[in-house]
Amino acid sequence: MNHHTIRPAQVSDLPHLFDVWHAAVIATHDFLSPADIDFLSPFVRIELARATSVQSLHVLRCTDDNAYAFMCVEAHKIEMLFVRPDQRGNGAGRTLMSYATDKLGATAVDVNEHNTQGHDFYRHMGFIEESRSELDPFGKPFPMLHLKLAKNGEKITKNH
Repeated sequence: MNHHTIRPAQVSDLPHLFDVWHAAVIATHDFLSPADIDFLSPFVRIELARATSVQSLHVLRCTDDNAYAFMCVEAHKIEMLFVRPDQRGNGAGRTLMSYATDKLGATAVDVNEHNTQGHDFYRHMGFIEESRSELDPFGKPFPMLHLKLAKNGEKITKNH
């Protein structure tokens, strides 16, 4: 496992963070069409810049100082967590999740129902389904699962 160091995102990271998001979405969100990804892209750029300005965006960096994974946590909720596809499986996601829950107090996350890899990852990290929405935040027909961190004794079960 690689050694991972989490640091706040900087404005100079923004173009690279967008590239991480784009590559990760293509690798894990096979239910989205290219038009769907194009629709989301400007919103992601705006949200990355906003989260950087309020220092809620945290990154993992390569030895060349480029970010290869990032997350945003606000109000105890993981709003974004993306890992560059060639870095998946090296502990980056687990490192970010542990930091989110242990250091930032994250207890909730939303995931697209059709993003089975993401849903399985969050379940593995101790999150359980609390509720479901038929539409994504943009009103599109991509159901969202609203997950919460399981407390002692709560069962982690697959509902689908």
